[in-house]
Amino acid sequence: LNAAAPDKPFFVYYVPGGTHSPHQPKKEWIEKFKGKFDMGYEELREEIFANQKRLGVIPEDTQLTPLPPSIPKWDSLSMIQKKLYARQAEVFAAYAAYTDFEIGRVIQEVENMGKLDDTLIVYICGDNGSSPEGTLSGTPNQLTAYNGILSLPEAEQILNYEAWGSNKTYPHMAVAWALAFDTPFQWTKQVASHFGGTRQGLAISWPGHIKDVGAIRSQFHHVIDIAPTILEAAGLKAPNTVEGIAQRPIEGVSMAYTFDQANKNAPSTRSTQYFEMAGNRAIYHEGWIAATTPFAPPWDLATGKLPDVVNGYKWELYNISDDFSESNNLAAANPEKLKELQGLFLTEAAKYNVLPLDNTAFVRLQTPRPSAVEGKTEFTYTGENAGIPVGNAPNILNKDYTITADVTIPEGGAEGMIVTFGGHFAGYGLFLQKGKPVFVYNLLDLKRYRWEGGIGGKVGEDWFGRALKPGKHSIVFDFKYDGPGPGKGGTGVLSVDGKELAKQTMPHSIPLLMSIDETFDVGLDTRSTVDDSYQLPFRFTGTIDKLTFNLGHSQMTAEEKHDAAIAIAKSTD
Repeated sequence: LNAAAPDKPFFVYYVPGGTHSPHQPKKEWIEKFKGKFDMGYEELREEIFANQKRLGVIPEDTQLTPLPPSIPKWDSLSMIQKKLYARQAEVFAAYAAYTDFEIGRVIQEVENMGKLDDTLIVYICGDNGSSPEGTLSGTPNQLTAYNGILSLPEAEQILNYEAWGSNKTYPHMAVAWALAFDTPFQWTKQVASHFGGTRQGLAISWPGHIKDVGAIRSQFHHVIDIAPTILEAAGLKAPNTVEGIAQRPIEGVSMAYTFDQANKNAPSTRSTQYFEMAGNRAIYHEGWIAATTPFAPPWDLATGKLPDVVNGYKWELYNISDDFSESNNLAAANPEKLKELQGLFLTEAAKYNVLPLDNTAFVRLQTPRPSAVEGKTEFTYTGENAGIPVGNAPNILNKDYTITADVTIPEGGAEGMIVTFGGHFAGYGLFLQKGKPVFVYNLLDLKRYRWEGGIGGKVGEDWFGRALKPGKHSIVFDFKYDGPGPGKGGTGVLSVDGKELAKQTMPHSIPLLMSIDETFDVGLDTRSTVDDSYQLPFRFTGTIDKLTFNLGHSQMTAEEKHDAAIAIAKSTD
């Protein structure tokens, strides 16, 4: 930007992955936090709470809210649990610090350009509150939780201790740490009714304009107020149209008035704000908040039937002018104020298109997005294709499927990836290794099933231990699913030119989600490997004349996936 147009103003929206799971900082950053969390999450909360008061970022009379009863006392944990959980927090803290360091590098470059004094920097650090998706015990592979496996034995998890945070894990921390990092508030991300799921740290720097450096402001504002703040600082008005398309009016209000020390204690220009996510909801108005009580902790997937989204929730009431952490529920003492705010929530919800309310979060997440491949049962590819996102790839979950690869092997043989989806933490791959066909199914990094010549069943004598000869061949992997129901096993057969090479039955398969960030690749592997027997990019050195996927019955509905996730969670408790 500076080299191309040094005289023009610039806008940069910089959004690193930290600290969203998976937590994968550099090893040297993890080492910086070794032993820093051995005291446990309860003592950590007390330390954070004391530091917040010392720094003045929370009022002196703030109360520390209690942990939920489902969180075990640190002293009740085994030595293995303590060692594992401490490692999880070390990696998370390293990720946060590493992210902060990289943001600092960006700011340093602005200073190197000589433009820091006139650059407005808005730094929001958080993920809607700390995330509870790591479950009560944490996980070395977040995909297990996404597939309803909410409890992996710590004795198994600890085997990943040294690798925790590396590219060999896809980790998340135990819920207790998320609650600790949300001090002093209740709850976590997903719970939009409480500050533990909504309130974030915010720092603003504008050296040439903000003179009250290091000062704290306590006015109530919302993230939608960032854009109007930037516009006011830049002396711009929001456009009514963009490229001929009429724009909705900006609903936020500027926070720029807080930059002036004279306005340190000025009333907030935001008087009302609604919050809602998956049925958890709240309304702020002039110092008061009315909030629904979560019907279940967000880390408990096996909760069964959802309550009526309109009338099935209890409500709480807080006066945050005197109760910063929402620790004193006044609903019983002031029912009229609660009723007033409940009505205001419905008014705001109608105004801003929140209605109808819907608490079927899992169903909504699993509902297929619009896709060009929706309903397709046959997919055909020729040549190399890389980086196809999951929504446009063949979905092999919970069904029969047949993969047919018509290939040409050159003189001297061939090897490499024919087709793959997923990677180290879940997925599958059909490839040639030392010229021999191989199919690997990676079951959430818990177990890998491998079909190849001479392995797992009857072997055609012409193929035992031998590479494919030059010429054209048809490689087929055929899988018969043992449904109905999700995550069942099945029997796979690998064959070449009609001759069976390997047959194997696996008792389980991935029920809900194979990957959120890997891609479907034909002719190479672009992200991570489905097993450790090859290295990226493992480009196929023959020719893929035609690759076909034939899928069986259509996948489960979103509602069936929801029920399946609950069943899986209950079976793995």
